[in-house]
Amino acid sequence: MLTKTFLDLIREKFPNLSPGQKKVAEFLVASLEQSSLYTISQIGREVGVSETTVIRLAYALGLNSFSEMQKMIRQEWLSQKQSTTNSHSMSEKEEVIVTNFFSHSIEQEKKILDSLRNQIREEDIWRTAELLIRADRIFIGGFRETYTAAYWLSYKLNQLRDNIYVSSPTGYIPETLCNFSEKSVVLLMSLPRYSKEALILADQARKERATLIAITDRHLSPIGQLASITLTTGENTEIFSDHVLPLLSISQLIVMGMHQRDPKNIRERQEKMEQIYNHTGIFIE
Repeated sequence: MLTKTFLDLIREKFPNLSPGQKKVAEFLVASLEQSSLYTISQIGREVGVSETTVIRLAYALGLNSFSEMQKMIRQEWLSQKQSTTNSHSMSEKEEVIVTNFFSHSIEQEKKILDSLRNQIREEDIWRTAELLIRADRIFIGGFRETYTAAYWLSYKLNQLRDNIYVSSPTGYIPETLCNFSEKSVVLLMSLPRYSKEALILADQARKERATLIAITDRHLSPIGQLASITLTTGENTEIFSDHVLPLLSISQLIVMGMHQRDPKNIRERQEKMEQIYNHTGIFIE
């Protein structure tokens, strides 16, 4: 059984925390480095709550003391820091002066991918890929901005397996989920400004006992709190002005994971599709 991380504990307990404890939890998750070093009083001042509220959060998470909670925070921070040291060692020393508009855009996309690499936990990608392979039915949900990525992922999954459903840009047909069960998966994409449709779909998925997977900006987003697996894009507003790239990047990782885990069945399906393509003459080449 995998040991729960600090983020796992926060996500699990977050809905039942008091308003003050939720504020502390949000601060700790967003500021792991400071939180690993700050005293109880410093955290209380930063958040605007009493020291007692900070201590009670530790108890609410099932821990014995603030010290035990801070130890978990420190382990979380060190784990993330270790994984990012190599990727940032050169970029921190070099400042790229960009004068061309399109070159600047490319640099921003590189920053997005670098940041995404530090956000993603590989074990979550593998778990997602395996769940999608085993599922009897899959529903991909994305509304407004996120629909582009949701449609792309549904299109790619249709090339790998059957029983794939996708939302429309502004909603979904509830009857689509009527045959979903505990063997089914609903994968939801939800980013600020969070769409009400996403919450409604998440609630419907839980009623049908389907596994809910979220691709969202942070673990404590409205959908992130509800999901069994949450894949995060990050919430750096300076570089995430356009959310499509990180959503597509995570989707591509999921597709790659499925190829690795289920090569035989995927190859057979793709061979059948090629026969259909050749017969119908869909493609020029």
